[in-house]
Amino acid sequence: MNRWIAGARPRTLPAAVVPVGVGAACAVGVGDIAWWRVGLALVVSLALQVGVNYANDYSDGVRGTDDARVGPTRLVASGLATPGSVRLAALVALGVAAVAGAVLAVAVSWWLLTVGAAALSAAWLYTGGPKPYGYLGLGELFVFVFFGLVATTGTTFVAIEHVTGPSVAMGAGVGFLACALLVINNLRDIPTDTMAGKRTLAVRLGDRRTRWFYAALIAAAFGCAGAAAGWRWEVLLTLAAMPLAMVPVRTVADGAVGSGLVPVLGATGRLQIAYGLAASVGLALGG
Repeated sequence: MNRWIAGARPRTLPAAVVPVGVGAACAVGVGDIAWWRVGLALVVSLALQVGVNYANDYSDGVRGTDDARVGPTRLVASGLATPGSVRLAALVALGVAAVAGAVLAVAVSWWLLTVGAAALSAAWLYTGGPKPYGYLGLGELFVFVFFGLVATTGTTFVAIEHVTGPSVAMGAGVGFLACALLVINNLRDIPTDTMAGKRTLAVRLGDRRTRWFYAALIAAAFGCAGAAAGWRWEVLLTLAAMPLAMVPVRTVADGAVGSGLVPVLGATGRLQIAYGLAASVGLALGG
C-alpha cells in the first residue's frame, strides 16, 4: 500500500486542495454557498491530481523517460508495480473525478460536462497518447488552466452558480504557484529529459532562463493577490506567505541542480499551502 501512496505523490496534492479552498472563500458573502458541491469539487480536484500522477508514471515508465530519473520513486520505472496496474490506478482515479464531476453537472449545469471532459482528456494526454503535449513544452499551460483558473473559478461557480472577479484573479495566482512546482520538477530533470527526447518547457528554455521563470511565477502569484485586493483588500493577508518564498527562490538562483532541487519542491509546496490558507482567510474575512 505504501508504494501506491508514494506513487500518488502526496506532496503534489496541495495543488489540488488550494484552488478549491480559495474558490470557496471567493464565494463567501456573495450568495448562499452549497457546501456539499464544494466538497464534490474537492473530490474532483484530488482525483484528477492523483490520476495525472499515475498516468504520468505509467506513460513515462513505458517510454523509458524515467529510467535515469532523480527524485521521488516512480512505480513503473523502479519495477515496484506493473505498467498495467499503474494504468488501471490512473483510470480508476480519473473515473472517480468523472463521476463526481457528473454529479456536479446534474446539480448545477450540463455544460460542466464539457469542462470535465476537457480536463480528463488533458490529464491523460499530458504524457500519454501518440503526441503527449507534456513532451512539447505545454505542461505548464495545462497546470495553469486546470489547477489554477478552472479549479478556482469552477469551485466558486458550483458554490454560488456564478464566477466572481476575485476568483479569476486568485485563480491565476494559484495557477502560477502550481506551475512553479512543475517548473522545479522539470528544471531538475533537464539532463534526463533531454536524453529521453522530452522537450519540456524547461528543456526549451534552458537552465538559466528556467530559473528566472521560476522566480517570475512566484512574483506573479503575489501580484495576483494585489489585483484581487481591488475587490477585497483583506486578501492582502496573502502577502504574509511571502517570506516562505525567499529560501526556494534563493536556492534556485544559486544554481542548485539534481537532488539539490528536491528540497525546493517541498518548500514550494509549503509556500503554496501558506499562500492558499492566507488567501482563503483574507477572502472570507472580506466577504
